[in-house]
Amino acid sequence: MAVTLKDVAERAGVSRSAVSRTFTPGASVSPKMRTLVERAAQELGYSPNALASSLTTGRTKLIGLVSNNFRNPLFLEIFDLFTRGLQDLGLRPLLVNLSDETDPANSVRMLQQYSVDGVIVASSTLPPDFALAFREARIPVVNSFGRASVAPPVHVVGIDNIEAGRMAARRILAAGYSHVSFLGGPEDATSTQDRLKGFAEILSQSKAHFSYSFAEAYSFDAGRRAMQALLTQEPAQAYFGGDDVLSIGALTAMQEAGLRVPQDIGILGVNDMEAASWPNINLTTISQPIHQIVAASVDLMDSMLDEQAGPPRCHVFPCDVIERGTLKAPLSED
Repeated sequence: MAVTLKDVAERAGVSRSAVSRTFTPGASVSPKMRTLVERAAQELGYSPNALASSLTTGRTKLIGLVSNNFRNPLFLEIFDLFTRGLQDLGLRPLLVNLSDETDPANSVRMLQQYSVDGVIVASSTLPPDFALAFREARIPVVNSFGRASVAPPVHVVGIDNIEAGRMAARRILAAGYSHVSFLGGPEDATSTQDRLKGFAEILSQSKAHFSYSFAEAYSFDAGRRAMQALLTQEPAQAYFGGDDVLSIGALTAMQEAGLRVPQDIGILGVNDMEAASWPNINLTTISQPIHQIVAASVDLMDSMLDEQAGPPRCHVFPCDVIERGTLKAPLSED
């Protein structure tokens, strides 16, 4: 049978409340008492019951980790970083899949049933009102990979996707391409909208011919199908893909059509996911500092639980172009 708090109390010769206080962070207990209890617990192999502790402290230490991008391999890395980061702080991630959810209120009700202490919305495609719904329910919330703005209603951690679009346009134009196109993810995703906005802003100032289209999802299959359709018409000379996995699908369609990349056609992605660096892919891309975004989000959630995070603001990290092999080199480097 499992060792109980009562067993530890009897072994140490103290009350059960003394054992409870010993394992309750911040509770008052003398050094002598702590030594007695911890020695007895070690001898018996006792571990505090997290659920029972939550009844005493009023804190479950559960953090809802909410996303809807489960088909994107990038989020396997993101979830790994989040779960490890939260667990290192003694918090417990509760992973929630909102791929088919459209009503923020349903998500709030579900997480309230688990009495979560906070929520991290890790998505660039869920509407901003998902994160806002948790704040309105008085649940501490961080929107990771969310839309940057001057005065956000909740804490946002991520990149400036408009600036990422500008960077993509400048890099493509620097290679001398005169017919360029944006292949975005879902049209209603804020990341798609913002990357297109920045891309179009720079292209409008150039003499290059510019077009755009959207895939149905940020996924390999959606990118491949979208590019197959584009190749039945007159394709652009270079494409800015909405993200890496979408771009890898488009790259596959280009190669299947017998096109040489980058000699016949070029493509640039976003995120710098691990697969983008594989030799058989070698995707030129714009990095998104995933590790920094996740670490900042976890630290921010920890601060919010201690009521030390301050008013909502955007925490924006810079991006860089990662040069590989799917775009021609800038003309100045030829």
